[in-house]
Amino acid sequence: MIMLLITVMVMSIWLAACGAKPAENGAAGESDSTTETETQTETPTERTLTDAMGHEVTIPANPERIIASYLEDNLVTLGVKPVAQWSVANGIQEYLQKDLNGIPTIAFDLPFEAVTSFNPDLIIIGSESVVEGEKYEQYSKIAPTYVLGDEINNDWRKTQLKIGEILNKSAEAQKALDDYEVKATEIKEKINTVTGGTKSAAAIWLVSGKFFIVSDNVSSGEVMYKELGLVEPEVVKEISANATGNWSSISMEKLAEMDVDYLFFVNSDEGTGSEALKDPVWQSIPAVKNGNLFEFTRSSSWLYSGVQANLQIMEDIQNSIVK
Repeated sequence: MIMLLITVMVMSIWLAACGAKPAENGAAGESDSTTETETQTETPTERTLTDAMGHEVTIPANPERIIASYLEDNLVTLGVKPVAQWSVANGIQEYLQKDLNGIPTIAFDLPFEAVTSFNPDLIIIGSESVVEGEKYEQYSKIAPTYVLGDEINNDWRKTQLKIGEILNKSAEAQKALDDYEVKATEIKEKINTVTGGTKSAAAIWLVSGKFFIVSDNVSSGEVMYKELGLVEPEVVKEISANATGNWSSISMEKLAEMDVDYLFFVNSDEGTGSEALKDPVWQSIPAVKNGNLFEFTRSSSWLYSGVQANLQIMEDIQNSIVK
């Protein structure tokens, strides 16, 4: 009887152990399967998107050699470095060089040979005019080419979101815009403690002896009037209504009419003597006479738009007005 009992106990223990193993193995297998599924879900995959011109563009899963000329602000905002950066004969976007220092340049008109030499795996173009004629076909033979189109390209917020979508970074793009709005509100409140919301401002650019004024709905104009609530002078409203570009030529006589409290001044003629600033009419402008002229070099972000550019412009305004 004792031997029989011992045999039954041993058999019971053995059967219990055998019965437990499949359950344990099943749980482990389920966990492994879940982990594998999650990994597969998180891994970027090749996608096909339709651009503004109706092209179906196959976007690589992980593009690493991107050319997005004059869209570098948007890339930097997403933590992406292009394989080449926009340039013109007299310079680059210097305000971005903290992030783009050392990145080779490519001419603004994107010569085919130069584009090919960088062996891009994705090309992002802003305006349709850049790829007019047979240019799109040439670029698309080099690498997948996505055209944003003027409707998106002319609105830096839409541009940021679209590039986020293209690069599978939509969440990062939206967060950047949300953080931007918070920062803009914060700086506006600080400026209002000084201005009371009643002080006017304008941005003037001097280049090759001629003055230009920024339109009220783009670049530094948008920042001053729409983001920070500075008052728009009548002269700016008048010129902006007929503007065909971001910056419009303005005569010295029109400048003299502008009774503005703050004048933000981008001086591209600094190295040539800035002779135009010696004109008595310039000296008679109220903001100039009252010491409320704030000067910036051409390397500043005042000529550009985007999260990075606008944040720097806002900080420049805050540092100028809020003492």
